[in-house]
Formats: sequence, structure tokens, C-alpha cells
Amino acid sequence: MTPELPEPGAFRATTPECRARQGLSVTSELPRARQGVAVASIGIAVVLVLSWAYLLWMDWGMRHMDRAGDMVVMPRMVGWRPVDLVLVFVMWAVMMAAMMLPSALPTILFYGRTRGRPVAFAGGYLFAWFVFSALATLLQWRLLEAALVTPMMVSASARLSAGILIAAGLFQLTPLKNACLARCRSPLGGVLAGGARPAGPFREGLRNGVHCLGCCFALMGVLFAVGVMSLPWVFLIAAYVALEKLAPRSLWLSRSAGVVLCLWGVFVLVHPGSR
Repeated sequence: MTPELPEPGAFRATTPECRARQGLSVTSELPRARQGVAVASIGIAVVLVLSWAYLLWMDWGMRHMDRAGDMVVMPRMVGWRPVDLVLVFVMWAVMMAAMMLPSALPTILFYGRTRGRPVAFAGGYLFAWFVFSALATLLQWRLLEAALVTPMMVSASARLSAGILIAAGLFQLTPLKNACLARCRSPLGGVLAGGARPAGPFREGLRNGVHCLGCCFALMGVLFAVGVMSLPWVFLIAAYVALEKLAPRSLWLSRSAGVVLCLWGVFVLVHPGSR
């Protein structure tokens, strides 16, 4: 069952601006909150620009292997060594930052206005996705060793692709997906509803990141089916995640996507040459 969360107005009552209007003492709190939000906004913008520039560079390298063989950031095609695992982890971590920060930005700034220290909150949020990146790196390594993923980071098995698509689609229809999505969209809801203990900004960000990971990890797994470094799919999934998190009454969107993914997976299973 999706937990009951407070109304948005419950959050706004704690902002420095509201306290100022109520005549409470906020001599230094309001300027600090605004400064923290400004720093976080600029920092996230810089991270996004650098992240997408990195992904574009990697995409160029994947499509021009004859001229990109000496690119330091490119892992070996086969027989990965520890340095290759590090390079692939960096790729996943940067990709997760590029995909997830745009949809998380309103939450990060909202937290900064209500609690302060949005940079620490963003750090905790990203840490959750960096842990996921480490696990995705190990999974990709094992799939590559088993010849289920090609050196070009695309699924080599129709059954694997179909299984990933159907699993992701079914997860979209579960109550767990809805519960994680509700927590991801409302980072302070659990605290104000009495369901979670207040914590520091990094831990609050980590908690929100775990909730967002819980509702989006299956969608990220779809990259193994369509191509880990396929920029059109990376952008499309990132756009869908943002729409799902930010659009009001998006339950129908999650269910529609789940049905589409399941049907797509069945089609791939029946027509393996269509991938």
C-alpha cells in the first residue's frame, strides 16, 4: 500500500520565507538558504553539462572504434582488467548522474529551501546511484564474460533482452513501484508523516536516492537490452523518468509503460531477429 504523505503545504510552512512572514527569527537563515540553493543550482548545471559532454564523447568513440582506440576512457573490448572495471564504473556513474539529476533537481532545491544544505542532500542522492553503478558494472562484466552482451555493450541474446523487458514491465505494475515513486517524489514525506526519523542532509539525500533507485532500477536495466551506450535510449529513458516523477497523477503513465514493455518483450521473444 502506498504510504500516506502530507500535503505539499505542510512542507512550505517550514521554509525560511514563511517563517519570515510569520514574524519568526530568520536573521541569517534566509540568506544562507538562498545562497545554498543558488550554489546547488549552479553545481548541478555544471555536472549535467560535463556529464552529457562525456556521454557524447563516449558515444563518438563507440561509433568510431578505428579512430578511438587510443581514448583513455575506453575499456578493452574483452578480457577486462581492474582498470577496465574502473572505466566502466565511471561510465555508469556519469550516465546515472546525467539521467537522474534533471528529475531530481526540483526535489534537491525544495529540500534546500526547507532544510538547507542542498549540496549535501544531492551528494547523498548521487551516492545511492553510484552504488547502483558499481553493481551494474559487475553485472555487465559477467554478461560480457558469458557472451550475453557484446563488446559494443548491446545484448547478444534475444531471450535476455526479452526477459529484461518483460521483468521491467511487470515491475512497473507492482505496488512496490508505486510506493517507491511516492517516496521519491516527496523526500520529507516520511519524516513529516512520522514514518521515518529526521536525519542529516546527506542521509536524507541517500534515503531519497534509495527510493528513486527502487522505482527506476528496472528501467535502467532496459539499457542492457537496447544498448548501454545508446544515447537516444539514454535520453528517452531519462525523459520518461522525469515525466513519471514530475507529472501529476502519473500512475497511469507507469502502468502504460509497463504494458508496453511487456508486449515489447513478448514480441522480441517470438521474433528474435527483430531486435
